[in-house]
Amino acid sequence: MKSKIDELLTEIESFAANSKENVEEFRIKLLSKKGKVTELFDEFKTVAPDLRKEVGQRLNELKNKAQDKISALKEKFEGESNSQNESIDLTLPAEKTTIGSRHPLSLVRNQIVDIFSKIGFTVSDGPEIEDDWHNFTALNTPADHPARDMQDTFYISENPDIVLRTQTSSVQVHIMEGSTPPIRTISPGRVYRNEAISARAHCQFHQVEGLYIDKNVSFADLKQTLLYFSKEMFGEETKIRLRPSFFPFTEISAEMDISCPFCKGNGCNICKGAGWVEILGCGMVDPAVLENCKIDSTQYSGFAFGMGVERVTMLKYQVKDLRLFFENDVRFLKQFKSVI
Repeated sequence: MKSKIDELLTEIESFAANSKENVEEFRIKLLSKKGKVTELFDEFKTVAPDLRKEVGQRLNELKNKAQDKISALKEKFEGESNSQNESIDLTLPAEKTTIGSRHPLSLVRNQIVDIFSKIGFTVSDGPEIEDDWHNFTALNTPADHPARDMQDTFYISENPDIVLRTQTSSVQVHIMEGSTPPIRTISPGRVYRNEAISARAHCQFHQVEGLYIDKNVSFADLKQTLLYFSKEMFGEETKIRLRPSFFPFTEISAEMDISCPFCKGNGCNICKGAGWVEILGCGMVDPAVLENCKIDSTQYSGFAFGMGVERVTMLKYQVKDLRLFFENDVRFLKQFKSVI
């Protein structure tokens, strides 16, 4: 048995492989269930008791050398394989990857934020679940005010004082309560109204509301701010017009139209032949709102405006159905190629 062990030791030391396949064949030959080393361990049972210690040590030495040799050869061939894989042609064209894009509402929201940031407006955020004070009362809309009927509100059944905000003006109340003028901020966010879903209405949508409060703020400041925004968003040739309107939190109030970006004011099916399309509501902050937020209306004045992001996006990209923004249809979303 000792001679068999010596023969295998010599074979192991002299073995040289040309490939990983040779190494695997050698492993099977020696260490598999029917391999030569395994057979010697089976024969070990017949070794005389006085020789078992010596033969057992030689057998363990044989097995260890076989395993070490096989492991070393495997590492050698794996290293060579990795080196070959790393030797690639860097001039080859890259594999084509699918490039995603931002949602059109995100594109327009970000553009609105960028435009107003250039003229000093900061961005404010607030809760989507609001109390009655911040959503209505502080904005000059008490419980018996008929203007509450203008908005179909989602109330929390367990507590009618808690609502899903109907406008991001509620964020402005938080800002006015916690800040000292001058205040110049916009509040983008999602709002909720209990409306039937159609091509032009939804129960959830997005707004951007703006607020500027300081000494001697006038309606002329509001007009110039909105004219600047319109030209930046829809093009330098864009014109605006302001029509008298009513909002409980502004006095005076107005709705703003822009010259139709598609027909340039000449009349088309988008503007229904008028040459103008409505885009937002605005006005001077009502002194009562300032007083509700502990701002002295004799010292400060301000203006506010609010627009629907969906409305602006529909005009910018000629989208005719509001529901497309919420359906996650990849065929629709792939049309907006601004890279993430």
